[in-house]
Amino acid sequence: MRTSLFLIVCILGMVYSLEHEHHNNSMMVDYLVHINTTYPDITNLYSIGKTVNGADLWVLAIGKNLSNNVQLQPHVKYVGNMHGNEVVSRELLLHLIDLYVTSYGSNSTLTSFLDTTVVHIMPSMNPDGYGESVEGQCTGAVGRQNANNVDLNRNFPDSWHDRSQGDIQPETQAIMDWLPKYNFVLSANLHGGALVANYPYDQYLNSNWVYGSGESPCPDEDTFKHISLVYSRSHHTMAATNGAECPGDNFADGITNGADWYPVAGGMQDYNYLMEGIFEITLEVSCCKFPNGSDLAQFWTQNKDALVNYLMEVNKGVKGVLVDENNNAIVGAKLTIQGRESVPFHTKANGEYFRLLMPGSYTIDVTYNNATTSETFTVVQDAVTRKDITLNLNLSSSSHCVTFNCYMITFLLSFLFVSKSLIGTN
Repeated sequence: MRTSLFLIVCILGMVYSLEHEHHNNSMMVDYLVHINTTYPDITNLYSIGKTVNGADLWVLAIGKNLSNNVQLQPHVKYVGNMHGNEVVSRELLLHLIDLYVTSYGSNSTLTSFLDTTVVHIMPSMNPDGYGESVEGQCTGAVGRQNANNVDLNRNFPDSWHDRSQGDIQPETQAIMDWLPKYNFVLSANLHGGALVANYPYDQYLNSNWVYGSGESPCPDEDTFKHISLVYSRSHHTMAATNGAECPGDNFADGITNGADWYPVAGGMQDYNYLMEGIFEITLEVSCCKFPNGSDLAQFWTQNKDALVNYLMEVNKGVKGVLVDENNNAIVGAKLTIQGRESVPFHTKANGEYFRLLMPGSYTIDVTYNNATTSETFTVVQDAVTRKDITLNLNLSSSSHCVTFNCYMITFLLSFLFVSKSLIGTN
């Protein structure tokens, strides 16, 4: 394994009060409430909405500064159990919560991370489906869908092909409403049935795609491959075995382009990236979808370092604040990185923006209403570049003609000036 390329956080000798067993929906909620009550200064438990059957979609936020008003503080997230019968992710995320809260103040690496980042963990996006699933069933689809028999990972709007994936489910809508509320930069959704880190695109941009058409690369493929490798190489076996522990699979270094594996339209991964500028990958963390409880401890051992190291990649690339000439924050401006223009992103609350990028020199283009500007910057290894930008909004109405009316007025004034000059010469 080439884990030496990456920061490995090894926490040894920890004593976990959380048992390696399956936690049903009520047990899961009880645990989240217990953690929030026990660690109120560094956790916040909140619901982003309800399922078809009325269950809350709980998220536990962890960090020193839980307010979204801390300037340029990145937020990261994990979403588990999107498919109700793929349950290992629920247990992994509960144990990750336990690791974070019990290590805060004693482990310097994790403490520093939680002092500067907010981690949001949703152990189950599909508790209704989980309730229908059966322990010991490694394959099959019993419990996969939500209570309306809809696959939630085929239910997000297909922004490329401008088509609906059926009625948007309440679980899907809750995620869509959640994403813009925080400065989410990095994310992963966890599944089961394979052992691989899957990155965008999950679909082909050509609506006439066919299976076996090869990769569907996104403009940030270099970054996505890097963060996927951080996970797979930090995992105990994912990269080392190329995911071949699962019969019939073979993924070089334990990663794959989504469409190259099999195309998915309406997936959550692509929606995060295309619509909200969030770098999300899909993690398949177990060959068996619903293993026996006695097998759960090994999954935590295999994934612990990978789960920690992956989120620490958030402090890379560029971030900054966009303001106008009067130092007022500009929210909703369109940003693009030259050479990667097909996936724009936007400034959020307080004019803040974030973008994961590999080391190199870049140019960022900014557009808001009719005003534009460009800035260059450099990203170095293992650091985030701060690049604040000022956009002069007055120039859009004075120095630059960028609207039809502006051009017409300029033309008419020029015509009158020339006509007057000609009359004066006769």
